[in-house]
Amino acid sequence: MHPAIAKGADAADTGSTAFSTIATIDLDAIVSNYRFLAATAPTAQTAAVLKADAYGLGLAPVARALLDAGCTCFFVAQFSEAAALRAVAPSAKIYVLNGIAGGPVRDFANLRLRPVLNSLSDIARWRMASAPRPGAILNVDTGMNRLGLSAADVALLQSEPERLEGVELDFLMSHLACADQPEHPMNAAQLCRFQSLREAFAHLPATLSNTAGCLLDAAYHFDLTRVGIGLFGGNPRLEGENPFRNVLTLETPILQLREIDSAECVGYGATYQATTPRRIAITGLGYADGCLRALGNFAKGWIAGHDIRMVGQVSMDLTAFDVTGIPAEVCREGSMIELIGPNAPIDRLARSANTISYEILTRLGNRIARNYISSRC
Repeated sequence: MHPAIAKGADAADTGSTAFSTIATIDLDAIVSNYRFLAATAPTAQTAAVLKADAYGLGLAPVARALLDAGCTCFFVAQFSEAAALRAVAPSAKIYVLNGIAGGPVRDFANLRLRPVLNSLSDIARWRMASAPRPGAILNVDTGMNRLGLSAADVALLQSEPERLEGVELDFLMSHLACADQPEHPMNAAQLCRFQSLREAFAHLPATLSNTAGCLLDAAYHFDLTRVGIGLFGGNPRLEGENPFRNVLTLETPILQLREIDSAECVGYGATYQATTPRRIAITGLGYADGCLRALGNFAKGWIAGHDIRMVGQVSMDLTAFDVTGIPAEVCREGSMIELIGPNAPIDRLARSANTISYEILTRLGNRIARNYISSRC
């Protein structure tokens, strides 16, 4: 069956995509990655983390694909994201990682949104919400020192159990700081602290692992895993082979081709100077679209079987590539250069900017046309 191709119906229609940068998102690949992650932790439920507009790829279409694949539990960061997801997933369990700070408590209850309780004050505010309240998650810090109750807070809850009276808890949660480095001693240290803190809530199911944690051994899996970057094709580990299917293909059109002589420069600041005559392709992608300025002079793209180098600084709306030697019949105005995709891995691009695939994905701008492909239609 040929994949169905659809323009993103949940984004504003910007008209024709001719000579536009296009993000093609493979929903089948997202589902495949979800099933792979579920198989790595077969004794745990697998929840999908769709914060930041499903890592920049579109909350509604991604959520629908995962719902169709049987996913019933989701995590987002903020109340506004949860409210948008509730409209797409009326029956799903939706947890809000940043807790109840981002929205009125009554709205959480009215929309059946489940907060992650990150502090004693969160617990107190949640208790004040009008019943019936959905279940919540209790987050404990095990060494990352972001959100979560301290060991002293947990001890206080043990000595004053009335602080949790009337609060239905679904899970005890913590988050791994260094799971992207499997041999890092922080992993074992956090696991030990989490197991110790669990003694105070022995009746509660537990959740610790993100995507990278799923790839650690079964001791880290507990009852629920929370998978994000792996769904979208990014490698959760700093080193090693990426086990996930490519999801995103980002292509940008050549707007103009220029022949420059040796000693001529390209772009702001004249940071690239040719040493021999070169052929330069100017493309319609810039930092306003999420193409990081740090990529200038370092990143590689791909066209017609050839890796090509980005030259000069990234401008707001334009980026240049050296296409010297690429046959003219496959490299002309309107030809598309692949910046991310099966021939240009996202993690390679991220390394060129000294960053991670998470940042590359979540910076994709709203001028980029998002097209979705799936064999389900």
